[in-house]
Amino acid sequence: MNIILKHKFTLAGIAVGAVGGFLYYYYIGCASGTCAITSKPINSTIYGAFMGGLLFSIIKKDNTKQDENRRDIGS
Repeated sequence: MNIILKHKFTLAGIAVGAVGGFLYYYYIGCASGTCAITSKPINSTIYGAFMGGLLFSIIKKDNTKQDENRRDIGS
């Protein structure tokens, strides 16, 4: 349970990216079937999940430096 809370932004990004990837396939897609990512729904969903996870993991705030500063100041 702690891992889920620790990586909540990344997991949210994976979910948002997967939905976005599928919606991109559904509404835009690739009519000819020659596009590597958008020719199949599974490909665009996985790609969207990967990109969403990467993007949201950048947003994640790193609290380790703040914890170190609190220990130095407080003790």
